[in-house]
Amino acid sequence: MTDIATIMQTSPVIPVLVIDDAATAKPLAEALVAGGLRVLEVTMRTPAALDAIREMKKVPGAIVGAGTVVNTDQFEQVMAEDAEFIVSPGLSDRLGQAIVGSRVPFLPGVATAGDIMRGLDLGLTHFKFFPAETSGGLKALKALAAPFHQCRFCPTGGITEASAPEWLGFGPVLCVGGSWVTGGTMAEVEAKARVAAALPR
Repeated sequence: MTDIATIMQTSPVIPVLVIDDAATAKPLAEALVAGGLRVLEVTMRTPAALDAIREMKKVPGAIVGAGTVVNTDQFEQVMAEDAEFIVSPGLSDRLGQAIVGSRVPFLPGVATAGDIMRGLDLGLTHFKFFPAETSGGLKALKALAAPFHQCRFCPTGGITEASAPEWLGFGPVLCVGGSWVTGGTMAEVEAKARVAAALPR
């Protein structure tokens, strides 16, 4: 099983996907992968999410994970679909222990020093900084990263095509999460993915 560090370094942007219709999932994944974005986070915000994970996993080269996993019931549901990694908006001891115990790659959300310390207690060093912009932006992450030099981050929440390069220019940031690469025709999605995949870091 691939570890979370390798997944985070696969491409500079992880598309954060809210899928309302599972029929759109496979074509969307094909467009994103063709554009160079192989790591896909399907958020558990819609009834179609589990079907979307199943459909996207049919696409060669796609690394499909589940996002917005907030409890152990959801965790069990996405593991039944063989989600390849798990992203949560925050970090609770119960959910964290369950996912860490399963050894599936895990990217929990953090916004404070206390959140990071809870993660470190679970043996985690890779985190989603969320919600990035409203939690103080890059200035706040730089302040948090200083005492936690061993940690690496994927800022998500309010990141745009324009702001992504600045975030990616900060050493502890391995990738960013963003939704700007979705929307439009599949050709437009592929073109946006190609630009995002080429962002320096």
